[in-house]
Amino acid sequence: MLYSSSLLAIVGAGEQPSLSPRRLCLFNSTTGTSLRELNFLTSILAVRLNKKRLVVVLQEKTFIYDSNSLAILDTIDTIPNPKGLCAFSPSLDGCFLALPASTSKGSVLLYNVMEVHLHCEIDAHRAPLAAMSLSSSGTYVATASEQGTIIRVHHVLDATKLPDILVATSSSGSVHAFPLSMAVNQRGKRSTSFLGSILPDSVNDALDPAYHHVLHRAVPAGVRSYVVVRKVEKAAEAPATHVAIGLRATLAVINYNGYFQEYILDFNGPSDPKWSLEREFNLLAARSGNEQHFQMV
Repeated sequence: MLYSSSLLAIVGAGEQPSLSPRRLCLFNSTTGTSLRELNFLTSILAVRLNKKRLVVVLQEKTFIYDSNSLAILDTIDTIPNPKGLCAFSPSLDGCFLALPASTSKGSVLLYNVMEVHLHCEIDAHRAPLAAMSLSSSGTYVATASEQGTIIRVHHVLDATKLPDILVATSSSGSVHAFPLSMAVNQRGKRSTSFLGSILPDSVNDALDPAYHHVLHRAVPAGVRSYVVVRKVEKAAEAPATHVAIGLRATLAVINYNGYFQEYILDFNGPSDPKWSLEREFNLLAARSGNEQHFQMV
């Protein structure tokens, strides 16, 4: 979906002409009509869209289009990418596309899709990439390898502001939260200690588990899931409890069992955070109920 508009980019999963995985349809959900179609020689593995650019990822090629005219702007030859791994920042000021650069190690290619040129390559991990995500502003890229034990955050461009919070899900069903800006704010305080004065910042942060918070069994183990930060608030106190907090984050979790969950996460400095489940929906049941309603109407 293009933000919250009625424009959808749809790829099928069948061999019928209308549902072919090699066919991309731009669809207006308000009028129920197909606007434009693009056809490719191999299956489409990922699609990313913003107001200016449309990105289509195939196994060994990635195409960049103008979103309005659908004129092709660039074709990128890539390494074999059978999972369609990519990341895309929606910001027009920092509109970057990240793609894997190697099958033997965790290198990331970063393209500036507004100016249509290669920006840089980052050697992030020793093992091949398994996941990556760009911040909404395009300032930071977070990566994880197939070993799955480390998440690294890299600067795309020089910037003065860190993202407030990084979140990730794991194959064990847990949700992990890292309040990065709070860790940096505490760095100066730790530097006055003996260990803080002799260890570099990266090692110093790794020794402090206070900034890694885990919600266990949020999702059944082995079920694929995604988590996003919907909102981050900085406040002196929580409105209802009048308890001082550093950050309040609203997280959305969706899993392949069809459940949507919304959590509120309050960070009280380096102490244990407070997780609270605000909403939970069975999307499959909701869809079934809507279909029955439409049939009755």
